[in-house]
Amino acid sequence: MASKAWSPTAKVGEFRPYVGAEESLREFTVKTVVFGMLFGVLFGAVTVYVGLRAGLTVSASIPIAVLSITLLRAFGKSTILENNMVQTIGSAGESVASGVIFTLPALIFLGFPLEYSRVFLLALLGGWLGVLFMIPLRRQLIVKEHGNLTYPEGTACADVLVAGDRGGSFAERVFWGLGIGGVYTVLKNSVGLWNSQPEYRPSWLPGSSLRADIASEYLGVGYVIGPKVAGVLFAGGVFSWFVVMPAIKFFGSLAPSVALYPSTVPIPNMTPDQLWRIYIRPMGAGAVAAAGLFTLVRTLPTIVSALSSGLKDLGAGGAASAGSLRTERDMPMGTVVAGSVVLLAMMWALLTFKPVPGAETGMFSNVMAAVFVVVFGFLFVTVSSRICGIIGTSANPVSGMTIATLMATCAMFLVLHWTGAAYSALALTIGGVVCIASANAGATSQDLKTGFLVGATPVRQQIGLVLGVMASALVIGLTLILMNTALAQFVPAQIPVDPAHLTAGVQVEQQNFEHNGKSYVLLNAIGSREIPDGKFLYDPSTKQIEIQWIQGIGSDKAAAPQARLMATVINGILNQRLPWRLVLLGVFLVVAIELLGVRSLAFAVGSYLSIATTLAIFTGGVVRWLAERGTAGESAESEVSPGSLYATGLIAAGGVFGLLGMVLVVLGDPNFKYHFLPENVLGRGGEWLANLTAKSSFGDVTQSNLVAVAMFLLLAITLYKSARTKLK
Repeated sequence: MASKAWSPTAKVGEFRPYVGAEESLREFTVKTVVFGMLFGVLFGAVTVYVGLRAGLTVSASIPIAVLSITLLRAFGKSTILENNMVQTIGSAGESVASGVIFTLPALIFLGFPLEYSRVFLLALLGGWLGVLFMIPLRRQLIVKEHGNLTYPEGTACADVLVAGDRGGSFAERVFWGLGIGGVYTVLKNSVGLWNSQPEYRPSWLPGSSLRADIASEYLGVGYVIGPKVAGVLFAGGVFSWFVVMPAIKFFGSLAPSVALYPSTVPIPNMTPDQLWRIYIRPMGAGAVAAAGLFTLVRTLPTIVSALSSGLKDLGAGGAASAGSLRTERDMPMGTVVAGSVVLLAMMWALLTFKPVPGAETGMFSNVMAAVFVVVFGFLFVTVSSRICGIIGTSANPVSGMTIATLMATCAMFLVLHWTGAAYSALALTIGGVVCIASANAGATSQDLKTGFLVGATPVRQQIGLVLGVMASALVIGLTLILMNTALAQFVPAQIPVDPAHLTAGVQVEQQNFEHNGKSYVLLNAIGSREIPDGKFLYDPSTKQIEIQWIQGIGSDKAAAPQARLMATVINGILNQRLPWRLVLLGVFLVVAIELLGVRSLAFAVGSYLSIATTLAIFTGGVVRWLAERGTAGESAESEVSPGSLYATGLIAAGGVFGLLGMVLVVLGDPNFKYHFLPENVLGRGGEWLANLTAKSSFGDVTQSNLVAVAMFLLLAITLYKSARTKLK
C-alpha cells in the first residue's frame, strides 16, 4: 500500500517514497509508452511553435501529469507509477525542443539550409547524451542531496501525481483552455474573422509603434511566468520601440539621403518594422549575449560545486548504479559508457559523411568536435542538473552555457585558423548538441526527482526518457521546417547587383531557383554593407535583385532570439562580420540594468522581441496580477492552480491549432510540390465576411483594431474567471 504519511520534504534518513520499494505496481506498460510518446510529440511540436514565437518555453511535466491522470482512467484503473511514466516520457519532448530551437535555427541565419534529417539526428544525439550523462549523477544529486536540492518542478509534479492517486482531478480546466483557445485560434488565424495584430502608430512619435500579436499562447505564457517577469519583458519592448527607435528616426532625419550601416535605406524612409529588424535586433542580440553571460557568472559558485560533486560521484563509481532495491536500480554503467561512445561515433559519422551542404570539414576537425561535445556536454549536464535542483528548470541558464561553449569553441577554431563558413556550421553543431543535452539533463533531473518521491524504478524511467527523446525528435524538425515554410514571405525589392563581382558577405547559394514558374539566382547576404542580411532572388534579365525571400524563422512571426544570438556570437568571433557598435550598445544597456539591481535577461529578451509579442505576454501577466489580488494566504497561485492549468490549455491550443493552420497553408501553396488544397481554403470564410461588412456603413468590421482588441480581452476575461474559480 502507498504510504499514507508521505512527505516529500522529509529528511534523507526519514524519507519514504509514496510507493515502497517492496511494492510491485504496474509501471512500464504498453499504454504508458504509447501515451507518453504521443505527449512527447504533441508538446515537442507546441514548444517549437511557442518558443520560436515568444522566445520562452514552459515546463510540460505538470500538464502532462494532469492529462495522464484523466486519460488513463478512461482506459481502466491506472497506478501512480503508470502516470509518472507517461509524464516522464512525454516531458522529454519539451526539453529537447527547447535545446533545438535555441540553437539549430541559427543555420538559417548563417546561410545554410535547415534539413530534417540533420535536425532529427542532432536532437536525438543531444537528447540521448543528456539522459546518459545524467545517469551516473542520479544517486548524488537526487538521492544524497534530497534535503538540499528541492527540484521545484519535480516536487510539484509529485504532488499532482499523489493528489490524483488519492482521487483529485484537475484536467477539466486544461481541456476548457484547450477548447476555448482552439476555437479562438481557428477563428482568428485560419478563418480570419478579426485582425490578428492590431496596431497604432502615433504621429506624434515617428518611428514608434504599439501593436499586439493577440495569440492565445502569448496570453497563457504571460500568466504562467507571472506579472513580474512579464512586466520586465514588456519594459524591454517599450525601451526599444518607444525610446530607441524614435531616437534613431529623429537623428536619422538629419541625413535624409544617406543610408547608415547596416541599413541600405535612408532612415527617414524606414518603417518601424525596418528600424526594428536592422537596428534593434543587433542591439538586442548584444543585450541577450551579455545578459546570458551575467547569468552564467552569477551561477559560477553553483557550477563549481556541481562539477566537483559530479566528478566525486563519478569517481565513487556509479558504483551503486545497480542497487538491490527496485527504487535504486539504474541503467548499468557499462551500458551508459557504451551508449555514449556509440552516440559520439554517430556524430563523427554525421559530420564526416553527411556534412551541412557547403560546410564540409576534415576528419580531424570532426574528431575534435566529438571531443568538445564530451567535455562541454558532461560539464554542462552536471551544471544544468544541479542548477535545476536549486532554482528550477525555467530559470536554468542553458543559453548562457551554450554561449560559453560557442565562445570557447570559436576561440579554439580562431587559434587553429578555422574561420571559413564550414567551421561556423561545425561550431553551431557542437553548441547545438551541448545545448540539447543540457536542456534535457535539467528536465531529466526533474523527472528522476519525481520518480524518487513517488517510488518509481529509475532504470525504467531512464528507458522511458530514451523513448521520449526519440518520439519528440521525429516531429521537432518537421515543425521547424513547417514554420519556416508557412511563415515565409516573398517581398518585392529592387537592388542593383553584379553576381560576377559580389561584395564581401554576399554569395551565390543556388543558380537556378524556381519561384512562381520563373528561374532566379538565389543570393545569401550576411554582414554586407550594400545588401541587408537575408536571402534574395536575382533576375538575370533585369540584372538586379527583384525579390527578398524573408524566411519564416527569423521574421517577426517567429523571431527565434536565442538562435539569432548564437549566429551573432559565431559570426562575431570567426568572421568579424558584425555591426559591433550596435551590439556594444546592447551590451552596455545590460550593464546599466544590472547596476540598477535588476536581473537583465528578461529585459534583454524583451528588447530583442517585437513589442507585439511582449505586449500580449504582458497582458497575461496583468491577468494573473488581478486574479491574485485578495487571495494571499487563501489560494495563492502555483503551478497546479486553476488559472495556471487553464493557461496551459491556452498555450497548447495556440500551438496545436496554429500548427494545423500552417499545415493547411502549406498544402494549399501552389509552389509546394505536394499541394492538393485550394489556396486559403479556411480563410475564404473570413474573406466573405470581410466583403459583407465592407459594404455596410461601418466599413470592414473584421479588420477593425477595436474588434481585435475586444476579442482578446474576452479571452483574457475567460482566463481571469477560470483563475478565480476553485478546482473541484
